[in-house]
Formats: sequence, structure tokens, C-alpha cells
Amino acid sequence: MNQNIQKEEPNKLLKLLGVGFGIAVTVGGTIGTGILRKPGPIAANLGDPSLIMLVWVLVSLYAFLGVLCTIELGVSVPRAGAWYVYARRAFGDYVGFVTGITSWLGTVAALGFGAYTMSEYIALIWPDTEPIIRWMAISILIVLMAFHWLGTKSAGKSQEIMSFLKAIGLFAFVFMCFIYGGDVKTQDLVATTQRVAQPALLTGLIIALQQVFYTFDGWHTAAYFTEENTDPAKNLPKSMISGVLVVISIYLLVNLAILYIMPIEVLATSKLAAADAIRLIFGEKSGKIVTFFLMVSILGMLNAQIMFAPRVIYSMSKDGLFFKLAQKVNSGGTPAVAMPLTGICSILLIISGKDTCERLSDIAVFFFVMTYAAGFASVIMLRRKEPNLPRPYKVIGYPYIPFVLIIISIMFLVGAVYQDINSSMYALIFLVLSYPLFLMTKKINL
Repeated sequence: MNQNIQKEEPNKLLKLLGVGFGIAVTVGGTIGTGILRKPGPIAANLGDPSLIMLVWVLVSLYAFLGVLCTIELGVSVPRAGAWYVYARRAFGDYVGFVTGITSWLGTVAALGFGAYTMSEYIALIWPDTEPIIRWMAISILIVLMAFHWLGTKSAGKSQEIMSFLKAIGLFAFVFMCFIYGGDVKTQDLVATTQRVAQPALLTGLIIALQQVFYTFDGWHTAAYFTEENTDPAKNLPKSMISGVLVVISIYLLVNLAILYIMPIEVLATSKLAAADAIRLIFGEKSGKIVTFFLMVSILGMLNAQIMFAPRVIYSMSKDGLFFKLAQKVNSGGTPAVAMPLTGICSILLIISGKDTCERLSDIAVFFFVMTYAAGFASVIMLRRKEPNLPRPYKVIGYPYIPFVLIIISIMFLVGAVYQDINSSMYALIFLVLSYPLFLMTKKINL
């Protein structure tokens, strides 16, 4: 049946995805290593458990309200590409181009950095592989590209399995902390721990909010696949709301579990808080369990990224804002040029070195939040520009919620400039250079 659809409608994505995939890709596209690595640095910046939980709750609320806005956009304009599609529809080709290309390039950088990080964790379990970390990272991406070439159905099922395992693993971690953590004796550990210098409260809050924002990136992932959803008006609200609630629950519970096990003085010095918590309960050898789980967690995120990033340039190519070849789709529903192009660009970044991937990932966070702001603004603009556009779902609290989210996003961007002026300057330079790049792309596609 799918083959017949493909023959009738060449270069069309296939409508194969439902609620289960939407939840899975939200969980898999959001939860990576951040929740296991960031609690320590956040504790070092805030130094108070109540403030730590407050920051997580505030960003959780931002993500939840952001999902409500994104659902309206997704069911009103059910095309692959998410933020790019909405920004172009609301503000025109140039804003759409900048939103799409920064979203895609940011994910390319994150994909390369993630593959490299996964290889480092493999080397922790099998130290003999350390000399070939870079080649392992490249191999991981090649294997993922080969697998995703098989089609959307197999890629979607794999995402559902990996996200389920990830969620089960994190809930198991929480369970173990609360059941066995009461017997952990940390008095001696506190006495021997060197206190970390805590920054001023405002600075600490800005840094902590940025770190939590980073762990939440991905809450919108299901919106990239509305064109392939069997019934987006019905399925997208269910999958996006359920998915973000699962992510929020996991993040809050994991933080509570870590704070239950580890005194704030100890947590502030931890580079991998979840692994340290497990070691305190079960001993030194148990650390490898968390390391293995980290590998599975990163793999789930890489699987989601290599699946959704090509959809952006696929849609851009159909609109004449990227190379025309990128709109080709194979018989399984995979973007036949956009997917391997995404993977190859990530491989080139890996070859250039981890530092390059990491720096570009830092810059990408700036662009990701900028695309959120463009998306929230698109809700308001499309309400005014296209009042008769069918909207099976409307965000509650309009226009206050989109306006509040735009303000919060802008505040984050100001904080990003304050915190990391170099990365912000690189981002701003790219924005300046994007206009001639946009004109060149339009000319090539004429």
C-alpha cells in the first residue's frame, strides 16, 4: 500500500506515525545526558535545594506552555519542519530561511557532539577503544544513516523502543534512590569535600536557567513530523502534551532523588551526579551501569535528531529555499538526500574535532531559543494575518501566553549574551551573513 502511495505522490513523506511515536520522539529528542550531568553545575551555581527545584519548575512551565502554542501551529499548518514552516508562513521567506537553516545547522552540530560523547562513554567501559574515539563516533552516524535509510516505519519503532527503555531506566533510578538512599552515610564525604565558590545570586540564576533550558531542548520535536502523522489534529495534542509531561515528571523526580541522596556540598562538586548517586548506594563498580545507560540515552537522542533534522531542509527545498535535490524521498519515506547530507555534515564536524562540535553546540542553544521566540510570535502573527485559517486546536490564554513566552525567550537570549559573549557574537555574525546567503539560495533555485 505504501509503495502505491509513493508512486502516486513522488517525493512525499508517508503518513505512518501516531500518538505513540509522538510521545517517544518527544522523550527521546529531549532527554539526553543533560539531566544526568547538569545537576552538579546547577547546584554549584545556586547552592540551595529550593532554588534548584524552583529553576526546574519554571523551565518546565515554559516548556509546557510552549507545547500548547506549538500544537496550535502544528495542527493549523501540518507540514514537516516545525519552526521553519511556521516562521516562513507568518513572516515570509527570509525569516523562514534564517529559522530553518539555524535550526538545521544547530542540530547538525548537536548530532556530531552527541556521537562524539557517546564514543567517549564507550571508551570508559572499554578503555582499549580510546585511541579510536573519533572513528567510533563516525561509525555510529554511518550505522544510523544506514538504518534510517530503511524507512520511517522502522525508524519510528526504534525510537519508541529506545524512549521506553530510557524512561524505564530513569524511573528505576528514582526508585532506587528513594528506596535505598536512606541508608547512605555522607557525613564523612561532606567533611572532606572542598566547597565550591558560589557566584552572585543573579549570575547563578542566569547560568542555572541556561543549563536547564539546554536539558529541555527537544520538547517540540513531535511537531517536525505532523506531515507524516495519520491524524495530526487528533494525535498531536495527545502526543505533545503527554510527552512533555513525561519529560517534566522525569526531570523533577530525578532532581529530587539526587538531592535526597547527595548533600548540596557534595552535589556541587559532581560532574556526573546520577553516577555518583548510584556509586554511593551500590559501590564503585556500579558506576558502569550509569555509563551504559548514558550510551543508550544518547543513542535515543541521536536517533531522534537524525530523523527530524532532515525534515527541515526537506521542507525548505520544496519552498525553493534549499537545494532542490533535498526534497527527494525514498520508498520508505526517508528524505533520500536530506538525511545523508545531515549525517555527512555531522561527520565533517567530528573530523574537525570535539572542541568544534562543542563550541557550535553552545552557539546552537542561542539559535534554538531564537527559533522558539519566532514560533511563539508566529502564533500571534498568523492569528492576525490568517484569521480564517482552520485551527482545530487553539492555545489557551491567547494572546497572553505567547507574549509571555516571547518575553521569557528574549530574556534568555539577553542572558546568553551576558554569560557567553563569544558564542553570542558568533551567532550574531551568522545572522548578518545570512541575508546574502539567503539571496544566493533564492537565485540558485530560480
